[in-house]
Amino acid sequence: MDPIEAPPADSASVVATLRQLLIGGHYPAGTRLAEIPVAEALGVSRTPVRLAFRTLEQEGLLQKAGKRGFEVRSFSEADVLCAVEVRGVLEGLAARRLAERGLTAAQRQTLQACIDEGNQLLASGHLLEDGIGTWSGLNARFHQTIVDGTSSRVIADAIARNNHLPFASADSIVIDRHALDREFRKLQLAQMQHVLVFDALQGGEAARVEALMREHAWIGFRYGKLFGL
Repeated sequence: MDPIEAPPADSASVVATLRQLLIGGHYPAGTRLAEIPVAEALGVSRTPVRLAFRTLEQEGLLQKAGKRGFEVRSFSEADVLCAVEVRGVLEGLAARRLAERGLTAAQRQTLQACIDEGNQLLASGHLLEDGIGTWSGLNARFHQTIVDGTSSRVIADAIARNNHLPFASADSIVIDRHALDREFRKLQLAQMQHVLVFDALQGGEAARVEALMREHAWIGFRYGKLFGL
C-alpha cells in the first residue's frame, strides 16, 4: 500500500480521508479495520478514527466485524448509482411536498443561513482542508431541513434506510483533499444548486424543486465528468 498522508485531526477530515481511501481501494473489500492501526497510519488519535468508523458504518462503507472491529463492505458501482438515484427521488418528493406546504419562518431562516455559510466558505476562491468539515455540516443541515419540513415519517424513514447504502446519504459527498482546487469547483456547483432549490421552495414551485433535488443528488458523480473534474 502507498503511505498515507496524515489529515488534520478533526473527525470530519478523518472521515473524508478514510472515505477517499475506501473509494480508491487502499482498503479493499473484506479488509478488517481496527482503531489503533488506522489511527497510527493516519497519524491521529483513536477518537476521531472511532467517530469516523461509526459515520462510515452508517454510510454503508463499513460493517461490524466482531465486537470492536469493522470490515470494508463490498459493493458494486450499480449499487451506488441505484442508491443515489433513490435518494434523489425521495429528496425530490420531500422538496415538492415542502414547496406545496410553504416554508415556515424557521425553515426559511435555516436554509438561508446554510446558503450564507456556503457563500462565505467559497468567497475566498479556494477550498482549504478545514473547510471540508464546514461544508459537510451546512450541507447536512440544508438537506435535513427539507426532509424534516415535510413532517412525513414515511419519507424520513425511507431516506434513513437508503442512507445506509454506500454513498447514498447527502453528506457522503467525496472530497479529495489532495485535489482541493478541482473540488472547489464541485462545491461551487453544489452551492449554486442549493441556491436554486431555495429559490424554488420560496416560490412554491413544486415541480421545479423536485427536479432540482433529483439532479442535485448526482453532484458527486455526473458533474465531475461533465466538467472535467
